Amino acid sequence: MGKKKSIVDFMRMKKEGEPVTWVTAYDFPMASFAQQAGIDMILVGDSLGMVVLGYKGTNPVTMEDCISHCQAVRRGAPNTWIVGDMPFMSYQISDADAVANAGRFIKEADVDCVKLEGGQRVASRIKAITDAGILVIGHIGLTPQSSGQLGGFLAQGRDVKNARALIKDALAVQEAGAYAILVEAVPPEVTGFMQKKLEIPVYSIGAGPADGQLIICGDMLGMFQAFTPKFVKKYANVAEIEINAFKDYADDVRTGRFPADEHVYHILEPIEEFEKMFREFA
Repeated sequence: MGKKKSIVDFMRMKKEGEPVTWVTAYDFPMASFAQQAGIDMILVGDSLGMVVLGYKGTNPVTMEDCISHCQAVRRGAPNTWIVGDMPFMSYQISDADAVANAGRFIKEADVDCVKLEGGQRVASRIKAITDAGILVIGHIGLTPQSSGQLGGFLAQGRDVKNARALIKDALAVQEAGAYAILVEAVPPEVTGFMQKKLEIPVYSIGAGPADGQLIICGDMLGMFQAFTPKFVKKYANVAEIEINAFKDYADDVRTGRFPADEHVYHILEPIEEFEKMFREFA
């Protein structure tokens, strides 16, 4: 089990060109596996709404959902840097609300930092949270919580006007005090420019090479079947394995192959004593 990384490590990794490995996880087992594999950071993303809870999007996810899953992930990965994802309407209303809800992540779930979506429009939220002593990761580009305003889950920054706006967002996030920024579904040319321009680490999810990469565990493991984003590389097909296992189990139960003798606990006294006891209830 490696030493838990810190913000000092992440800044050094950016400087030395060592990419950060970052995955989502939502429960104790998945977090434990990620830590055993040596993953640098875990995001308890509001993507749990789709991957775990079965919602059509992320907006129904509540603070209570996020806190509960963060607590499970922390128990599974005590020596891994964990990012709590602030859900829809947990920071949009006011700076005070943003600070209070970010504080809940730290106090109740023991995460190391929080992540929130938006650029210039949430700069005051980022500053308020960082002024409260809480580390923040910004998130720009394709921001799922505001995907309706973007016209859906569409790539961003593919024309000069939109790319310019994203770069201004990135600079605003840095100026507000975020220690890192996540860029989603943005052309690698734009991400690369941000990576060179910004002093803070620039992480990518579907945005090409950067100071680190994030991927959704349900996507990379082949667990989430509704759709697969273009930028996902599948490293396993867990859904197929689980479906086949359930089928084999059901078949064994229906044919009497399970449970077998090795799956039961045998009595510790002679059967005659049990038969005698059974007759008492006749």
